[in-house]
Amino acid sequence: MATIEDVAKMAGLSRTTVSRVINNHPYVSEKKRVLVSNAMSELGYVPNSSARSLRSQKTEMVALLIPRVMNPFFSELIERMEMAAAENGYQLIICQTKYSKKKELDYLNLLKTRQVDGIILSSIQNDWNIIEPFLEYGPIVLCNEFEEAAEVPSVRLDQTYGGYISTKHLLELGHRSIAYCTGGYKSNVAKCREAGFKKALAEYKVDYREEFAFRNAFTIDDGRRVFQEILELGEKPSAIFTGGDEVAAGIISEAKRSGWKIPEDLAVVGFDNQAITELVEPTITTVYQPIDEMARKAFQIMMEKVRSKRYRHKEIYEYDLELIVRESTVKQGVYV
Repeated sequence: MATIEDVAKMAGLSRTTVSRVINNHPYVSEKKRVLVSNAMSELGYVPNSSARSLRSQKTEMVALLIPRVMNPFFSELIERMEMAAAENGYQLIICQTKYSKKKELDYLNLLKTRQVDGIILSSIQNDWNIIEPFLEYGPIVLCNEFEEAAEVPSVRLDQTYGGYISTKHLLELGHRSIAYCTGGYKSNVAKCREAGFKKALAEYKVDYREEFAFRNAFTIDDGRRVFQEILELGEKPSAIFTGGDEVAAGIISEAKRSGWKIPEDLAVVGFDNQAITELVEPTITTVYQPIDEMARKAFQIMMEKVRSKRYRHKEIYEYDLELIVRESTVKQGVYV
């Protein structure tokens, strides 16, 4: 088995220089890095990551906490975040909470037991005063979900604007009986989207109607359930703004099965701009979220926190959203 001395001999460099290359020391020329890399490849030498972790007191791993792996938004976030991690020489651990407070705390203990260098939260289940003490052990970065009381970096999207432009689009098309669909009550993401929904209604002097609010909807099956609940209403909405493309697809599927025409009988707006929006018939009007930019920014901030060890420092990075108009609100995708 090749040793670091063998690599140094083949590269024609000192053992110290080889060690600096392996540990990403900043003051090593690119020429020497290439020599070491070639020698390692030729000899089949693999650095001892455990030994390096002990020396640097870093695990070179970050945990990403998400509520549902199967949600297309979070699946894409995982993929983009993993790419950002790899570019920084890190591994990403995926932790699915399934909206469980206990699971979230169990995963936060990875930071306390030094099994990861930091944690990125894409959703928050516990109150912040329960999460905050974990900052004693390492950095926490919020990505997607946010908490105003948190003195940590937050990379988020302007969800209020997303709810606003979606609802305004429906109002501009002449709809006045507009339903709203969301995942839950506690999420700040959901609260902001609802605030944007209500803001648009207020601008057009349209009353908010609680009977048109459908909650706890996350999946395609939930969308089907929501449509069945719409059928039971006395007065039915002519349009609905949903909290996700999966839910929108479920509503459209069930509506068509019941003989409704989309968008003539019910206009539907999704959220996230996932692949499903262009696969269903009709295609789904939705809100585009710059997931790649958000993921890369969150990981960049995590690396800065790992290096600086300044964990309690509030920074907010907010990205805009964009409405993409398709056939579920405007026939043939023509926006008039």
